[in-house]
Amino acid sequence: MKSAITVCLVPEAVRGPFVLHDGLESGCRVAAEQGFDGIEIFPAGPDEVAAAVVRPLLATHGLALAAIGTGAGWVKHGLCLCHADGDVRRRARAFIASIIDVAGELGAPAIIGSMQGRTSGDVSREAALAMLADALGELAAHAARHGQPLLYEPLNRYESDLFNRQVEAAAFVEANGLDAVRILCDLFHMNIEEENLAGALVACGPRVGHVHWADSNRRAMGFGHTDPGPVVAALRAIRYQGWLSAEVFPWPSPAEAAARTIASLRRHLTA
Repeated sequence: MKSAITVCLVPEAVRGPFVLHDGLESGCRVAAEQGFDGIEIFPAGPDEVAAAVVRPLLATHGLALAAIGTGAGWVKHGLCLCHADGDVRRRARAFIASIIDVAGELGAPAIIGSMQGRTSGDVSREAALAMLADALGELAAHAARHGQPLLYEPLNRYESDLFNRQVEAAAFVEANGLDAVRILCDLFHMNIEEENLAGALVACGPRVGHVHWADSNRRAMGFGHTDPGPVVAALRAIRYQGWLSAEVFPWPSPAEAAARTIASLRRHLTA
Protein backbone atom coordinates (compact mmCIF):
# COMPACT_ATOMS: atom_id res chain seq x y z
CA MET A 1 0.00 0.00 0.00
CA LYS A 2 1.13 3.53 -0.79
CA SER A 3 0.87 6.81 1.11
CA ALA A 4 -0.51 10.07 -0.27
CA ILE A 5 -1.42 13.51 1.01
CA THR A 6 -4.00 15.95 -0.36
CA VAL A 7 -3.07 19.20 -2.12
CA CYS A 8 -5.93 21.67 -2.59
CA LEU A 9 -5.74 24.34 -5.32
CA VAL A 10 -9.28 25.71 -4.82
CA PRO A 11 -9.52 28.94 -2.79
CA GLU A 12 -13.21 28.28 -2.08
CA ALA A 13 -12.20 25.06 -0.31
CA VAL A 14 -9.63 26.61 1.99
CA ARG A 15 -11.64 25.40 4.99
CA GLY A 16 -12.08 21.96 3.51
CA PRO A 17 -10.45 18.69 4.61
CA PHE A 18 -7.22 19.04 2.67
CA VAL A 19 -3.80 19.20 4.25
CA LEU A 20 -1.80 21.42 1.90
CA HIS A 21 -3.17 24.68 0.46
CA ASP A 22 -0.08 26.63 -0.67
CA GLY A 23 0.11 25.60 -4.31
CA LEU A 24 1.23 22.57 -6.23
CA GLU A 25 4.97 23.18 -6.07
CA SER A 26 4.89 23.72 -2.32
CA GLY A 27 2.61 20.72 -1.88
CA CYS A 28 5.00 18.45 -3.77
CA ARG A 29 7.95 19.69 -1.76
CA VAL A 30 6.22 19.13 1.60
CA ALA A 31 4.93 15.71 0.55
CA ALA A 32 8.44 14.61 -0.43
CA GLU A 33 10.02 16.04 2.71
CA GLN A 34 7.53 14.20 4.90
CA GLY A 35 8.15 10.91 3.07
CA PHE A 36 4.87 10.40 1.21
CA ASP A 37 4.82 8.27 -1.93
CA GLY A 38 2.45 10.59 -3.77
CA ILE A 39 -0.13 13.34 -3.76
CA GLU A 40 -3.86 13.58 -4.40
CA ILE A 41 -4.85 16.87 -6.04
CA PHE A 42 -8.07 18.87 -5.68
CA PRO A 43 -7.86 21.39 -8.56
CA ALA A 44 -10.13 24.21 -9.65
CA GLY A 45 -10.09 22.84 -13.18
CA PRO A 46 -8.13 20.76 -15.66
CA ASP A 47 -5.69 23.49 -16.69
CA GLU A 48 -4.12 23.54 -13.22
CA VAL A 49 -3.20 19.87 -13.48
CA ALA A 50 -2.13 19.60 -17.10
CA ALA A 51 0.59 17.01 -17.59
CA ALA A 52 3.07 19.70 -18.63
CA VAL A 53 2.59 21.30 -15.20
CA VAL A 54 2.29 18.27 -12.95
CA ARG A 55 4.69 15.73 -14.45
CA PRO A 56 7.89 17.77 -13.94
CA LEU A 57 6.98 18.54 -10.32
CA LEU A 58 6.31 14.89 -9.57
CA ALA A 59 9.58 13.88 -11.18
CA THR A 60 11.59 16.53 -9.35
CA HIS A 61 10.27 15.40 -5.98
CA GLY A 62 10.14 11.66 -6.65
CA LEU A 63 6.38 11.44 -6.23
CA ALA A 64 3.50 9.67 -7.97
CA LEU A 65 -0.02 10.94 -8.56
CA ALA A 66 -2.63 9.05 -6.53
CA ALA A 67 -5.81 10.64 -7.91
CA ILE A 68 -7.43 13.92 -8.94
CA GLY A 69 -10.68 15.13 -7.37
CA THR A 70 -13.58 16.67 -9.26
CA GLY A 71 -15.26 18.42 -6.34
CA ALA A 72 -14.51 21.93 -7.60
CA GLY A 73 -17.27 21.38 -10.12
CA TRP A 74 -19.67 21.50 -7.17
CA VAL A 75 -17.81 23.94 -4.93
CA LYS A 76 -17.09 26.55 -7.62
CA HIS A 77 -19.81 25.99 -10.20
CA GLY A 78 -22.72 24.26 -8.45
CA LEU A 79 -22.60 21.30 -10.85
CA CYS A 80 -23.76 17.80 -9.97
CA LEU A 81 -24.79 14.65 -11.78
CA CYS A 82 -28.31 14.45 -10.30
CA HIS A 83 -29.46 18.04 -10.84
CA ALA A 84 -33.02 18.64 -12.04
CA ASP A 85 -31.72 20.81 -14.90
CA GLY A 86 -30.43 18.73 -17.79
CA ASP A 87 -28.01 21.44 -18.88
CA VAL A 88 -26.41 21.42 -15.42
CA ARG A 89 -26.05 17.65 -15.61
CA ARG A 90 -24.42 17.88 -19.04
CA ARG A 91 -21.95 20.50 -17.81
CA ALA A 92 -21.21 18.37 -14.74
CA ARG A 93 -20.34 15.40 -16.97
CA ALA A 94 -18.17 17.59 -19.18
CA PHE A 95 -16.28 18.96 -16.17
CA ILE A 96 -15.65 15.47 -14.80
CA ALA A 97 -14.59 14.20 -18.23
CA SER A 98 -12.04 17.02 -18.47
CA ILE A 99 -10.54 15.93 -15.14
CA ILE A 100 -10.56 12.28 -16.24
CA ASP A 101 -8.57 13.29 -19.31
CA VAL A 102 -5.80 15.09 -17.44
CA ALA A 103 -5.68 12.44 -14.71
CA GLY A 104 -5.55 9.69 -17.30
CA GLU A 105 -2.66 11.34 -19.13
CA LEU A 106 -0.80 11.27 -15.83
CA GLY A 107 -1.71 7.64 -15.14
CA ALA A 108 -4.16 8.33 -12.33
CA PRO A 109 -7.91 7.99 -11.72
CA ALA A 110 -10.47 10.74 -11.09
CA ILE A 111 -12.75 10.87 -8.06
CA ILE A 112 -16.50 11.56 -8.00
CA GLY A 113 -17.59 12.59 -4.50
CA SER A 114 -19.57 15.77 -3.94
CA MET A 115 -20.43 16.07 -7.65
CA GLN A 116 -22.73 13.06 -7.39
CA GLY A 117 -25.41 15.32 -5.87
CA ARG A 118 -28.48 14.22 -3.95
CA THR A 119 -32.25 13.97 -4.22
CA SER A 120 -34.34 17.13 -4.02
CA GLY A 121 -37.93 18.30 -4.30
CA ASP A 122 -37.59 18.14 -8.06
CA VAL A 123 -35.63 14.89 -8.26
CA SER A 124 -36.89 11.68 -6.66
CA ARG A 125 -34.51 9.05 -5.37
CA GLU A 126 -35.45 6.74 -8.23
CA ALA A 127 -34.71 9.46 -10.78
CA ALA A 128 -31.48 10.47 -9.04
CA LEU A 129 -30.17 6.91 -9.03
CA ALA A 130 -31.03 6.49 -12.70
CA MET A 131 -29.14 9.71 -13.46
CA LEU A 132 -26.20 8.54 -11.36
CA ALA A 133 -26.02 5.12 -13.02
CA ASP A 134 -26.13 6.64 -16.49
CA ALA A 135 -23.46 9.23 -15.67
CA LEU A 136 -21.15 6.73 -13.98
CA GLY A 137 -21.48 4.41 -16.95
CA GLU A 138 -20.55 7.10 -19.46
CA LEU A 139 -17.72 8.53 -17.36
CA ALA A 140 -16.31 5.14 -16.40
CA ALA A 141 -16.13 4.22 -20.08
CA HIS A 142 -14.27 7.50 -20.65
CA ALA A 143 -11.84 6.64 -17.84
CA ALA A 144 -11.35 3.11 -19.19
CA ARG A 145 -10.08 4.56 -22.46
CA HIS A 146 -7.20 5.94 -20.41
CA GLY A 147 -6.69 2.57 -18.74
CA GLN A 148 -8.02 3.90 -15.43
CA PRO A 149 -10.95 3.10 -13.14
CA LEU A 150 -13.43 5.75 -12.06
CA LEU A 151 -13.51 6.25 -8.29
CA TYR A 152 -16.94 6.71 -6.71
CA GLU A 153 -17.07 7.88 -3.10
CA PRO A 154 -20.08 7.19 -0.86
CA LEU A 155 -20.57 10.21 1.40
CA ASN A 156 -22.11 10.47 4.84
CA ARG A 157 -25.80 11.28 5.29
CA TYR A 158 -25.15 14.99 5.88
CA GLU A 159 -23.51 15.39 2.46
CA SER A 160 -25.57 13.11 0.22
CA ASP A 161 -28.58 10.83 0.48
CA LEU A 162 -27.66 8.63 -2.49
CA PHE A 163 -25.28 6.06 -0.99
CA ASN A 164 -23.84 6.36 2.48
CA ARG A 165 -22.55 2.83 3.05
CA GLN A 166 -19.85 1.06 1.10
CA VAL A 167 -21.61 -2.25 0.49
CA GLU A 168 -24.76 -0.54 -0.79
CA ALA A 169 -22.68 1.53 -3.21
CA ALA A 170 -20.79 -1.56 -4.35
CA ALA A 171 -24.06 -3.43 -4.91
CA PHE A 172 -25.39 -0.52 -7.00
CA VAL A 173 -22.23 -0.52 -9.10
CA GLU A 174 -22.49 -4.29 -9.56
CA ALA A 175 -26.20 -4.23 -10.41
CA ASN A 176 -25.66 -1.61 -13.10
CA GLY A 177 -22.73 -3.42 -14.71
CA LEU A 178 -20.30 -0.60 -13.92
CA ASP A 179 -17.21 -2.78 -14.16
CA ALA A 180 -14.78 0.15 -14.46
CA VAL A 181 -16.05 1.85 -11.28
CA ARG A 182 -14.26 1.32 -7.98
CA ILE A 183 -15.36 2.44 -4.54
CA LEU A 184 -13.41 5.12 -2.71
CA CYS A 185 -13.70 4.18 0.97
CA ASP A 186 -13.29 7.28 3.12
CA LEU A 187 -12.74 6.31 6.75
CA PHE A 188 -14.27 9.56 8.04
CA HIS A 189 -17.58 8.96 6.22
CA MET A 190 -17.42 5.31 7.21
CA ASN A 191 -17.04 6.21 10.89
CA ILE A 192 -20.43 7.92 10.67
CA GLU A 193 -22.25 5.30 8.63
CA GLU A 194 -20.70 1.86 9.10
CA GLU A 195 -21.17 -0.50 12.03
CA ASN A 196 -17.74 -1.99 11.42
CA LEU A 197 -15.07 -0.36 9.25
CA ALA A 198 -13.05 -3.52 8.67
CA GLY A 199 -16.15 -5.57 7.91
CA ALA A 200 -17.34 -3.07 5.31
CA LEU A 201 -13.95 -3.14 3.57
CA VAL A 202 -13.87 -6.93 3.49
CA ALA A 203 -17.44 -7.03 2.15
CA CYS A 204 -16.49 -4.69 -0.71
CA GLY A 205 -13.41 -6.77 -1.48
CA PRO A 206 -11.95 -6.10 -4.94
CA ARG A 207 -14.34 -3.18 -5.49
CA VAL A 208 -12.20 -1.07 -3.11
CA GLY A 209 -10.18 1.24 -5.36
CA HIS A 210 -8.90 4.00 -3.07
CA VAL A 211 -8.90 4.82 0.65
CA HIS A 212 -9.05 8.17 2.40
CA TRP A 213 -6.97 7.75 5.54
CA ALA A 214 -8.78 9.98 8.04
CA ASP A 215 -9.66 9.71 11.69
CA SER A 216 -13.20 9.81 13.07
CA ASN A 217 -13.17 13.61 13.40
CA ARG A 218 -11.66 14.25 9.94
CA ARG A 219 -8.32 15.07 11.53
CA ALA A 220 -5.12 13.16 10.86
CA MET A 221 -5.13 9.56 12.03
CA GLY A 222 -4.29 9.53 15.71
CA PHE A 223 -6.25 12.68 16.61
CA GLY A 224 -9.59 10.83 16.86
CA HIS A 225 -10.84 7.44 18.01
CA THR A 226 -10.44 5.23 14.93
CA ASP A 227 -8.43 2.05 15.49
CA PRO A 228 -6.36 1.70 12.30
CA GLY A 229 -5.18 -1.82 13.08
CA PRO A 230 -8.33 -3.69 11.98
CA VAL A 231 -8.62 -1.39 8.94
CA VAL A 232 -5.13 -2.30 7.72
CA ALA A 233 -5.76 -5.97 8.49
CA ALA A 234 -8.94 -5.85 6.38
CA LEU A 235 -7.13 -4.17 3.50
CA ARG A 236 -4.44 -6.84 3.63
CA ALA A 237 -7.10 -9.55 3.70
CA ILE A 238 -8.60 -8.27 0.42
CA ARG A 239 -5.08 -7.82 -1.02
CA TYR A 240 -5.52 -4.09 -1.48
CA GLN A 241 -2.37 -2.55 -2.95
CA GLY A 242 -3.62 0.98 -3.62
CA TRP A 243 -3.35 4.37 -1.97
CA LEU A 244 -4.01 5.46 1.60
CA SER A 245 -4.51 9.18 1.12
CA ALA A 246 -4.83 11.78 3.87
CA GLU A 247 -7.95 13.81 3.15
CA VAL A 248 -7.96 15.55 6.52
CA PHE A 249 -8.07 19.01 8.05
CA PRO A 250 -4.69 20.75 8.39
CA TRP A 251 -5.02 20.63 12.18
CA PRO A 252 -3.32 21.78 14.33
CA SER A 253 -1.12 22.80 11.39
CA PRO A 254 -0.45 21.39 7.92
CA ALA A 255 3.01 20.23 8.99
CA GLU A 256 1.74 18.42 12.06
CA ALA A 257 -1.19 16.86 10.20
CA ALA A 258 1.23 15.58 7.57
CA ALA A 259 3.71 14.30 10.15
CA ARG A 260 1.01 12.55 12.19
CA THR A 261 -0.39 10.94 9.04
CA ILE A 262 2.89 9.53 7.77
CA ALA A 263 3.80 8.33 11.27
CA SER A 264 0.50 6.44 11.56
CA LEU A 265 0.94 4.87 8.13
CA ARG A 266 4.50 3.75 8.85
CA ARG A 267 3.51 2.31 12.20
CA HIS A 268 0.59 0.28 10.91
CA LEU A 269 1.90 -0.73 7.51
CA THR A 270 5.15 -2.07 8.90
CA ALA A 271 3.59 -3.86 11.86
